Amino acid sequence: MAATGRELMARMEQLSPSALAVEKDRIGLQVGNPDAEVKGILLALDVTEAVVDEAIRLGTNWIIAHHAVLFRPLSDLRQDRPAGRLFAKLLKHDIQVYVAHTNLDSAPGGVNDVLADKLGLTNLRVMIPTHRETYKKVVVTIPKDHHEAVLQAMCEAGAGWIGNYSHCTFNLLGTGTFRPEEGTNPFIGTQGALERVEEVRLETIVPSRIQSRVVQALIDAHPYEEPAYDLYPLDLEGPKQGLGRIGRLEHPLSLGDFAGRVKEAYGLSHLRSVGNPDIAVTTVAVLGGSGGRYWQEAKRQGADVYITGDLDHHTALDAREAGLCLLDPGHHVEHWVLEPLKQLLVNSGEWEEKQIYVTSVNTNPFQFV
Repeated sequence: MAATGRELMARMEQLSPSALAVEKDRIGLQVGNPDAEVKGILLALDVTEAVVDEAIRLGTNWIIAHHAVLFRPLSDLRQDRPAGRLFAKLLKHDIQVYVAHTNLDSAPGGVNDVLADKLGLTNLRVMIPTHRETYKKVVVTIPKDHHEAVLQAMCEAGAGWIGNYSHCTFNLLGTGTFRPEEGTNPFIGTQGALERVEEVRLETIVPSRIQSRVVQALIDAHPYEEPAYDLYPLDLEGPKQGLGRIGRLEHPLSLGDFAGRVKEAYGLSHLRSVGNPDIAVTTVAVLGGSGGRYWQEAKRQGADVYITGDLDHHTALDAREAGLCLLDPGHHVEHWVLEPLKQLLVNSGEWEEKQIYVTSVNTNPFQFV
């Protein structure tokens, strides 16, 4: 059976949890039907009419975009105007639009990790922490013969991750007792008789945000009519998550040479630079999109240079006077996240590679002349 939009959105929620988005960010399903079958997926930075035409040509009916298609309030939907034409075309061709914005910026493996990795930065840390994962311990007892099925179902739903290790569980063999009373339909035993069953006690960890999904997977896979399980809150906190990354170069470079590395890594012909091109750069902060407001935080955390887009004149002056170098590669470099996002979706096993496309449309409105 083909996957539905709800399944696609659930996968995107795993990859870029909505809890990571900044307040009032416009994310999630913005156009279309959440129950629409996923016939194909087009990944794009922006949703323009050219991108929609590409989706129609490819036969894809879902667009996953980084920037919201509904961002500013609309005063009308006239089809003789650009916005009206765009939304009319989306609705006419039954194309759904799902947006992952600052949540994809902040998520592990998201925009800022991709941008930092392309520069070869090491010892990465989050620059603007906005969230820390909380965890629960889930404990369930399972008949021995069904233990493996329940374990796999829970871990596939997202339980059991510690760092880069999956399927982390503890299992202890024991004896469970129960007596089915009137009105029950027991998987094992008969009404009125005390049963003793060889069971496995399974313990694992689950992020609080997905506990309901893991519990449902447990219930669906468990053979008992009413499986017994416990959830315990843990003081353990996960790693910091949030906007921007700070890391180090393996070897110091001059600002001029490092600017050349940034241009090569991001496929740019030009970028804007603030600071003495001969100054040595070791510690680098990067934040995809418009991050000018955070330059002081980059400076406070020891960055020699801060890479972000859409810098204005006065921000550049203030940062230079404070001794922080700046590199502005533009906003559009965020598009480098699209190919890694495609691979994450393919690796989920729910969609074939031929069903997922990265847009070939260049939506960058700026050109160097």
